[in-house]
Amino acid sequence: MTTIRNPILRGFNPDPSICRVGEDYYIATSTFEWYPGVQIHHSRDLANWRLVRRPLERASQLDLRGDPDSGGVWAPCLSYADGRFWLVYTDVKRLDGDFKDAHNYLVTAPSIEGPWSDPAAVNSSGFDPSLFHDDDGRKWFVNMIWNYRGDAGAGPKHPAFSGILLQEWDAASAKLIGQPKNIFAGSAHGLVEGPHLFKRDVWYYLTTAEGGTGYEHAVTMARSRRIDGPYELHPNVHLLTSKDAPNAVLQRAGHGQIVETPDGHVYHTHLCSRPLAGVKRSPLGRETAIQRCVWRDDGWLYLAGGGQVPAIEVESLFEAQAEPARRQKRAVFPPGGLPPDFQWLRTPYPDRIFSLSARPGWLRLIARESIGSWFEQALVARRQEHFAYRAETELDFRPRTFQQAAGLTAYYNRHKFHCLAVTWDERVGRALTILSCEGDYPEGRLRFPLGSPVALAAEGPVRLAVSVDYAKLQFAYALDGAWRDIGPPLDASIVSDEAGGGEHRSFTGAFVGMVAFDVSGAAIGADFHYFDYDARDEEAAQTLESDGG
Repeated sequence: MTTIRNPILRGFNPDPSICRVGEDYYIATSTFEWYPGVQIHHSRDLANWRLVRRPLERASQLDLRGDPDSGGVWAPCLSYADGRFWLVYTDVKRLDGDFKDAHNYLVTAPSIEGPWSDPAAVNSSGFDPSLFHDDDGRKWFVNMIWNYRGDAGAGPKHPAFSGILLQEWDAASAKLIGQPKNIFAGSAHGLVEGPHLFKRDVWYYLTTAEGGTGYEHAVTMARSRRIDGPYELHPNVHLLTSKDAPNAVLQRAGHGQIVETPDGHVYHTHLCSRPLAGVKRSPLGRETAIQRCVWRDDGWLYLAGGGQVPAIEVESLFEAQAEPARRQKRAVFPPGGLPPDFQWLRTPYPDRIFSLSARPGWLRLIARESIGSWFEQALVARRQEHFAYRAETELDFRPRTFQQAAGLTAYYNRHKFHCLAVTWDERVGRALTILSCEGDYPEGRLRFPLGSPVALAAEGPVRLAVSVDYAKLQFAYALDGAWRDIGPPLDASIVSDEAGGGEHRSFTGAFVGMVAFDVSGAAIGADFHYFDYDARDEEAAQTLESDGG
């Protein structure tokens, strides 16, 4: 028997929506403030996945400038019908307070590669949209309802989560038609969100996420003979959850979708996290896992292995597939586009923050606003996918003022990062410094762990490295081939969901990458020659070979 090993998408890949087209499977995951928007991975065996597309890639589709940390693109839903792909998603413009400004959109494409259309605006009544294609040809749009009135909602644990809204979508006019209806208030567990519909025989099945995306998270299931309800709850309420299993490896399990294989076998995706031992912090963010399920005689879906706790190893019903070739760990920067692992923050105008042609063979970051800016920040990074890794780059940068800096960062958001940077200091000239924000929410105050800056020559490249070993982070640099540690060991666990404002306002994951800022406004350039990412933990070789993100 072959097995699928969870998580199937390691590192920040939450809210997995799964779609099958023939023998091909696709998973779409949330990207929040990272650009381009939505990650789509492809597989033919549910075990080995390759990143194939980020479809929201231009200003007419998505502009995240000003979106707060962990705002932006939430919970996409990918489906296939009528010879094309349909992708719905939310762009969250406000996160804190009683309001959520959450706008839902729909784009389509004839193939997963595109071209992807400009978006049709759908509604703004809540987040986590999903589009269901019924067998009679009608289409139905569902999303959770956000109620800003603190005492008026249906969810007993958080009244703002006011139920699941259903309304018909007319593809010809690209508009909602008919009257919206609240079809499901959720269970007593509360905080109902993340709806997806699935039809089997005479039943409509509704899976939702409940409990919030922390350690009480769960997949809740309900069904009805009518699409607009009333819906009855699953005998166990939750199809899967880790909320009562504190020692389970996969924690925070919830928010996923059903998929059937061509021969009728059933799997269910879900998000999860793997917190560091002893500190309950998840630097890898919320990852994607999958469970095999079975329909029982009572017409309900259950985990194939029994119980509700998600498994690390899941039975595969597929022929063993050849694993993809090992990815090169060194990223270089030829003209034509960034390597696929890399993203940037918020702006649909990347030529404002980086260039691959200004200095052939180098990535030039055009230093803009401060590290942590919600508008125009020159930061190009990739996901941390392993508990232990080493990243390295070579930087050529000539700052002229302390307001200019560029370097290597382990980054979550403006409140959670460490950065080794080349800057300028009045006492020694060009120098190395370390900037850290160690979860100081909401103020975002900096700490400078290095103390005094380390002097560098007035010009010339310098190599920078960061080594992360679970909760420990160590920076290093090299000028002449010999590496030297710089600064004290730092707390890597603060670059995680749970640090700072906590997991209920931190929805991405740790990144490692290249950054430059120039708060003088001069927009100085910083040139990076390559970027190495070398996984060091026990699963490193297997993971580097088996995933594509």
